[in-house]
Amino acid sequence: MHVTHVKQTESPTEVRKTRILTLMVVVSNVIGNVMLSLGMHHVGRIVSASPADYIRAFADPWTVAGVCILVIWMASDLALLSAADLSFVLPVTASAYVLIAIAGHFILHDRISLARWIGIALITLGVILAEETPARTSEGPPEHAL
Repeated sequence: MHVTHVKQTESPTEVRKTRILTLMVVVSNVIGNVMLSLGMHHVGRIVSASPADYIRAFADPWTVAGVCILVIWMASDLALLSAADLSFVLPVTASAYVLIAIAGHFILHDRISLARWIGIALITLGVILAEETPARTSEGPPEHAL
């Protein structure tokens, strides 16, 4: 097997599908984690290994909704990883971390330190740089590239 580093030209349909999947991954990650956090705030701190505490957590509608949305996130992430290189997917979908922090600040009233805001700005710059590269940089199906 040999590795090619030739940029593959994607059709407009493939580009559109990749963008839609990327949006689904980011949005479902943000919404799912915010809902999960809301549910766990309602349930309270779990510090024991008792299954009853976790069953109680899964009885909260926010927690259940968050888990369901995160299942959608996982499925869309798998689809995106099958369509684009990991070196594209992870940096671009890291924008979800930025949006989760912002949602946490405004929706959950999390306090974000200056150092964390600086980290968020750096992640944003990295996402912008990664977004400027093609989604797939190797030719052929992913399983043939090393």
